[in-house]
Amino acid sequence: MEEVMESIYNDKMQFAVLIDADNISSKYAVTIFEELEKYGLTSYRRIYGNWSKSNGWSEGVLLEHSIMPVQQFSYTTGKNATDMAMVIDAMDILYKNKVQGFCLVTSDSDFTRLAMRLREENMFVLGMGESKTPLALTRACNKFIHLNLVAEQNIGESISLGDRVVSGDRTSAGEKTYGEGKPARGSWEGAGAEAEEYVTSISEVRQVILTLINDNGGQVDLAQLGNRLNDKFTDFDVRNYGYSKLSTMIDQELPDLNIKKISSQYYVERRSMLTKEELEQEICLMIEKNGGMVENLASLNDELHKKYKQLDFKQFGYSRISSFLRSLKSVTVHENEVFLKGKGGR
Repeated sequence: MEEVMESIYNDKMQFAVLIDADNISSKYAVTIFEELEKYGLTSYRRIYGNWSKSNGWSEGVLLEHSIMPVQQFSYTTGKNATDMAMVIDAMDILYKNKVQGFCLVTSDSDFTRLAMRLREENMFVLGMGESKTPLALTRACNKFIHLNLVAEQNIGESISLGDRVVSGDRTSAGEKTYGEGKPARGSWEGAGAEAEEYVTSISEVRQVILTLINDNGGQVDLAQLGNRLNDKFTDFDVRNYGYSKLSTMIDQELPDLNIKKISSQYYVERRSMLTKEELEQEICLMIEKNGGMVENLASLNDELHKKYKQLDFKQFGYSRISSFLRSLKSVTVHENEVFLKGKGGR
């Protein structure tokens, strides 16, 4: 039994969790450690603050999660004294070589340089904070989790949007425009309307997906897509947008993309945005160039799919090209031949 436990312990990444009590609410305690369990085990659990004053982190919460409080007096009014204490402890832990990663729980961008320094020493840096955390810190981490958005999704709460700033783009309440992405949701218990949120927008995600589709011959594996988005955006998490699955987010938020199953694999491709009228016009041009008649439906089908790789007649309500052609007013289908009406059609 001891050998099994030792094997499990050695296989898991060891983390030092350092929490900034001045910037993070105790309501996120459960979420912090639930998320951390996905990445590894915790060797250190420390929280920094001035415990002579109330900061919301009660003794019960600290005991429940085995967090060791570190006292740091505020020597000067208006200064956050916990920052330096966290940095000193982080460097002490780093040089003890007992952990492979650090979890910095804060929304304070002053810790950006610390995150960068830890990564220089090949440490995995997991950041956690609210969606107001500046991009400098979220990008400095290997992975960043927006606690307020993840916590909302985990407990199934519905939060009204309000006016937000998402990745630099102002979007009014309830507004959802294609190409600009869905506004990120408000922080827990409703931040003020002037609050800023720095969350990767749906429009940024869409641009990366389209690039990957183009680079991979018209479609990209769904599982690989998830990995690439995580590599591209340190804060990417479908829960930021109110979803539990990437496939559902794509289906609901990106109408120009389609998920297709081939064998047991799922792929993402661009959905054909052709209207029936536009496709009919293209078919007529092809038939006209061929002298007003096409002798083989299969050859016409091949030509159409060469030009429109994502063409699927099911989007127009037909399972076969022959059924689709018979619904058109400008062509006639006879057995395996197609004619333009009025030009030799039967």
